[in-house]
Amino acid sequence: MAVAGAVPIDVLVDLLAVFIIAAGVGIFVAKIGRVPYTIALLLAGFAASILGVSVDIELSHDLILLVLLPPLLFEGAATTDLERLRRNLLPILTLAIPGLLLSVAVLGLLGTYAFEFSLLVSLLFASMILPTDPVSVLALFEELGAPERLSVLVEGESLINDGVGVVLFTALLAHVTGRNAGGELLTASGLGTLALEMAFVSAGGLVVGLAAGYAIYRVMANLDEHMTEIVLTIILAYGSFVLAEHYLHVSGVIATVAAGTFLGNRGAEYAMSPQTKLSIFNTWETGAFIVNTFIFVMIGVTTPISDLLAHAELIAIAIVLVLFARAIAVYPLTYLVNRVTNPSVSLRYRHVMFWGGLHASIPIALVLGLPSGETLTPELRTTLRALVFGVAAFSLVVQGFTMSSLLDRLGVVTRSDAEELYELLVGRARAVDSALEAADELEGAGELAPEVYSDFTAEYEREKKQLNRTISQLLTEYPELRREQLLASERRILQREKAALRDAMREGVVSDDVGEHLLEEANLKLDHVHDGVSTVERREEGYEEFWRERAREFGLTIQSEPETSDEQS
Repeated sequence: MAVAGAVPIDVLVDLLAVFIIAAGVGIFVAKIGRVPYTIALLLAGFAASILGVSVDIELSHDLILLVLLPPLLFEGAATTDLERLRRNLLPILTLAIPGLLLSVAVLGLLGTYAFEFSLLVSLLFASMILPTDPVSVLALFEELGAPERLSVLVEGESLINDGVGVVLFTALLAHVTGRNAGGELLTASGLGTLALEMAFVSAGGLVVGLAAGYAIYRVMANLDEHMTEIVLTIILAYGSFVLAEHYLHVSGVIATVAAGTFLGNRGAEYAMSPQTKLSIFNTWETGAFIVNTFIFVMIGVTTPISDLLAHAELIAIAIVLVLFARAIAVYPLTYLVNRVTNPSVSLRYRHVMFWGGLHASIPIALVLGLPSGETLTPELRTTLRALVFGVAAFSLVVQGFTMSSLLDRLGVVTRSDAEELYELLVGRARAVDSALEAADELEGAGELAPEVYSDFTAEYEREKKQLNRTISQLLTEYPELRREQLLASERRILQREKAALRDAMREGVVSDDVGEHLLEEANLKLDHVHDGVSTVERREEGYEEFWRERAREFGLTIQSEPETSDEQS
C-alpha cells in the first residue's frame, strides 16, 4: 500500500528497470569489449524504445539541468588539471568562445534556407545543438584513453563552451519569445546588448563559482573528516549552480565548473588529506558514472523514433550543416592559434577535435525546456525536438562509435598495453602499502595478534618486493614509458616544491623577495618539464639552482656525493 507523500512505487520500479538495462549492457560490454559503454547504453535505450518498453520517468529539462548536470560538470572540472588547462588555455578559449559564436552564426544563416526557419529561430537551434557536450565527451575519452593533451583540449573546450552555449541560448530565447522578436536583436545595438548580457552572466557565474569554491575550501582547510568533506563538495556542486542560476540570475553552469576546478586543484593540494582526497574523488567518480548511466539509457528510451522518421530528410540536412559549422570553427581558428602558440595543435588532433564534438544531454535539456508561444508553435517545437534528438543520436552513435577507429587511423596513440600494465602494478603497489599501514595500526592498537601480524606482513612484503622488481623491469624494457612517468612525477614534485615555498613565505621562514626568486626558479623548471626536458635524469644535473652560485660567491665548497660502485662501473 502506498504511503501518502512517499515516492510512488512505479517510479522506483522504472528506475530499477533503467539500471537493470544498464547492468545488462555492462555485462555485455565486459564480455565482448571494444564497444564504448556509453554508446552501448544509448543503443540499448533505442532498442527498448523500439520494442515498446516504456519508462515513466520523464527526462525533463529541469531533471537534466538541475539534478543530473551539476554533478557531471563538477566531477569533470574537479578532475581537470589546472596546470595542463593553463598551458592549453588559448586554443581552448578560442574554440569555446569565438569558435562557438562563429559556428552558431554560420549554422544560423544556413538554417534559414535549409529549414525555412526565421533567422532568430535558426540561431536558437544553432545555440542549442552546437555546444559540445561534456557528459558524452568526458565519458568517451576516459573509456578510449585518449592522449593527455588531446583530452585536455577537447574536455576543456566542452566544459567552457557548454556554459557559453547555455548563456547564448537563454539570451536568444528571450528575444524569440519576446514582443520584439522580429528584429531588435539583429541590429548593431541589439548585438551589442546581447554581447554585454553574455559577458555579465558568464563573469557573474565565474565569480559565484570561485567565491563558493573558496568558502568551502576555507572550511575544508581546517577540517579533517572525509565523510563531512564529501558532503561539503556535494553542497558546493549543487549550491553554486542554484545560487548562480536561480538567485543571482547568472550562469549556473559556469559557476559549477569554476567551483569544481578551484576545489579540485587548490583544494586538493592544500585542503585535503590523502584519505580525504581519495574518498572525495572516488565518490564523485562513482556518482558521475551512475548519472551518466541513467542519462544515456534515458536518452535512448525517450528518443521520439516516430518524429525522427517523419523528419528524416531535415535531420540528414541538419547533420551535414552541424558538421560543416563545427569544421568552420575548428580548422581556421586552430590554424590562427598555431601561429602564436607553442606547441601547436597538430592536424591529427584537429581532426579528432572536429569529429569529437559530440552533442547529447545539454541540447536535449534545452529543447525539452522550450516554452510554447506565438513564435514557438507546437509544430515548430516538434520539428526542433526531432532535429536535436536526430543530430544527438548521430553524434553519439556514429561519431562516438567511430572515434576509436579514427584515433587508430590517424596514429593518435591511446593508452598502450604497457601503460595499462604500469597502472595495474602501481595501483596494486599502493594497495599493498595501504594494507601494510593498516596492519601496523591494528597491531599497535592490539587488535591484531602478533603471529597473524607476522604472517600478514611477511606475505605483503614479499608481494611489495615483487611488484617493485616488476615495475623496474617494465620501465627498463619500455624507456618511453619510463620517460613519461619521470616527467609526470617531476611535475607533481615541483608542484609540491612550490607549495612548500608558499608555506615558508606565509610563515615568515623565507622573506618575500627570496621566496619569489625561488618560486620563479621552480616555474622555470616546470617550463623545462612541460617542454619534455627533465632536470633530474642525467648524471650531470640538468638545471643548476641559483643557490649553488650564491654559495660559491661566499667561498663555500659544494661537496658532491661519492659515486657508488654501480655508478663507477
